[in-house]
Amino acid sequence: MRHQCNRHRLGRAKDQREALLRSLATELFLHGEIRTTMSRAKALKPYAESLITLAKRGDLHARRQAAKFIFDKETGRLMDAETSAIVESKEEGKKVMPETVLRKLFAEIGKKYANRNGGYTRIYRMPPRRGDATEMALIQIV
Repeated sequence: MRHQCNRHRLGRAKDQREALLRSLATELFLHGEIRTTMSRAKALKPYAESLITLAKRGDLHARRQAAKFIFDKETGRLMDAETSAIVESKEEGKKVMPETVLRKLFAEIGKKYANRNGGYTRIYRMPPRRGDATEMALIQIV
């Protein structure tokens, strides 16, 4: 029996729903905000906030757990290997590595919310979509 087992199912099979949430979370961490439907935004909010909580922990086990739930694509920026700071270009004698979404999550976003106890994302209502009048939302990292 499934009593009180409410989840956002989004009208999809489990594997499709997990892939959708994974790609939405990746783009949210990459861009800081995304525009999507209200139901997808409501489903994404607890998913993204649990990943930010893992990033706050910051240990290796948390990093490996978070790697299962987002795509680790490159952001197009370079990071210093020792300090995890963003660098503009390759400099002589410094080790640089490409910044990925997972590295950005743990280096920037996790440290930004180290003293905050939840509520890392915000959902704004947008005007309905023109084609099918679906309720739209803007979800952003606070």
